Amino acid sequence: MTIARFLPIPAVAVLLLGAAPAEAACPPSPVLQTRAFVDDGSADPANADADDPAIWVNPRHPERSVVLGALKEGGLAAFDLDARQIAHVPAPPKPGTGAAPGRFNNVDVVGDLAVVSDRGRDRIRVYKVSAGPDVLTDVTDPDARPVFSATESDVDGQRTVYGLAAGMGRLVVTTQRHEARLALLRLVDKPGGKVGTETVTKLDMPSTFALPNGKSWSPCEEPGEGPQFEGTVIDSANRVVYTAQEDVGIWRIPLSETGFGTPVLIDKVRSFGLPQHYDAATESCVDDGPDPGFGGRWLTADAEGLALDHGTLLASSQGDSRFVRYGRSTVGFRIVAGRHTDSVEHSDGATISTAYLGPRFPRGLLVVHDGERRPAVGDLPTTGFAFVPLQDVPAK
Repeated sequence: MTIARFLPIPAVAVLLLGAAPAEAACPPSPVLQTRAFVDDGSADPANADADDPAIWVNPRHPERSVVLGALKEGGLAAFDLDARQIAHVPAPPKPGTGAAPGRFNNVDVVGDLAVVSDRGRDRIRVYKVSAGPDVLTDVTDPDARPVFSATESDVDGQRTVYGLAAGMGRLVVTTQRHEARLALLRLVDKPGGKVGTETVTKLDMPSTFALPNGKSWSPCEEPGEGPQFEGTVIDSANRVVYTAQEDVGIWRIPLSETGFGTPVLIDKVRSFGLPQHYDAATESCVDDGPDPGFGGRWLTADAEGLALDHGTLLASSQGDSRFVRYGRSTVGFRIVAGRHTDSVEHSDGATISTAYLGPRFPRGLLVVHDGERRPAVGDLPTTGFAFVPLQDVPAK
């Protein structure tokens, strides 16, 4: 299924928001945080950049559940509920001279499988998660083909798998870097206990929008790049997928085993409709006029990580380091520094488990990416993951 790339925004296409933006009176703090990861831009295996988390719930001993974290070129890490790293698998090396190496962007869990978007090689990687000594076992189909690239040489153009969510049995939704495109995949068993994917369909999403003043608008991007999606979550109970188009807003799309339904833009970033152009000299977007006021009230671009708490959507407003919990009384909040933990800045990914995970997390756990771990290591970007008890997160 494909929809037009020029879409008017209906007046009702916004989540049921409160009358005015409200901030939580008591913002939560992390009770734990993982070790910091340092991105020095080198090929050293220790080089890593934390991005997106997921939670595997141990069905027999929930207090021994595992938090997973995608580390881009650093691969995939596993942590216990004390935020200690207990396992790690590297991203695949580059297959040849001049080729891009593996780069793990997003991760999600379905059953006992961790599903990862390998942005570097345009593949879906799959790992079996276990409570035993081998926490992560690679079960990726060795014959896995690229998702969006027609050839291996196309992979190195890096218009590859990006955001990812799993659910509704064995369905996977992934987004394409630098494109307004989604793919619906299905996990399939392969010989020898391996797991691969088959493509069900792809969906082209809008990159140009009709505004209430009669004009059309496209978000400002670097030349040749489209308004991409990343943060994605599947609501299996209601058979929908939510996905965040970073410079546009959050979409709700009905989902079935055979395809996507009609997308609806349910909230917009504040800069939606702002006329801008890309300035090559400064490598930034420059305003071409005043803000016409067509944007939303909650999200400062980029709209990023999405998570669900019993059907209630939580989103990362990366541009102002806030989070939004939608509902009858939508609330915005920051995650502030705790007694022994850092505040959360510029979060790129989030995940929620509503299961009992022991006495520290009796109502569940929110794990978020922290894009600015302090103290930093010199001038290098330093990132990590923060653990917040779900009972401390502002309620809807």
